[in-house]
Amino acid sequence: MALNLTGVYQMVSQENMDAYLYALDINIALRKIVCLLRPSKEITHDPATGHMKIRTLTTFKNFDMDFTLGQPFTEDLGPVDGRVCETTVDWEGDMLVCVQKGEKEGRGWTHWLEGDLLHLEMRVQGVVAKQVFKKVK
Repeated sequence: MALNLTGVYQMVSQENMDAYLYALDINIALRKIVCLLRPSKEITHDPATGHMKIRTLTTFKNFDMDFTLGQPFTEDLGPVDGRVCETTVDWEGDMLVCVQKGEKEGRGWTHWLEGDLLHLEMRVQGVVAKQVFKKVK
């Protein structure tokens, strides 16, 4: 049975974000801003239907994903790097895995829980960035 990730999470640590953003061709000024942000995530997840909404909230810009697990959808990553990807998110064991097919090779992310910590590993073109979020409600 799949986990339920519903909750609000606050970022507590981040590593290798500048290199990840550089691999996405993000300019240096925007990379510096993004690396200073401490986002929170609001996740609404209905395990019965597989519907999930992930809101990443910052003082600079918010980003929403709304999808059904296992169903490919067109994801507009304009707020992130101006690209559009064909995206699929689904469970692989206890990990929520996202594959974003498009202009950049090997793009995607993985979320998993360890206690009250939500881990996020973001990948693109062999570069990996990591964030850890603590569940606050």
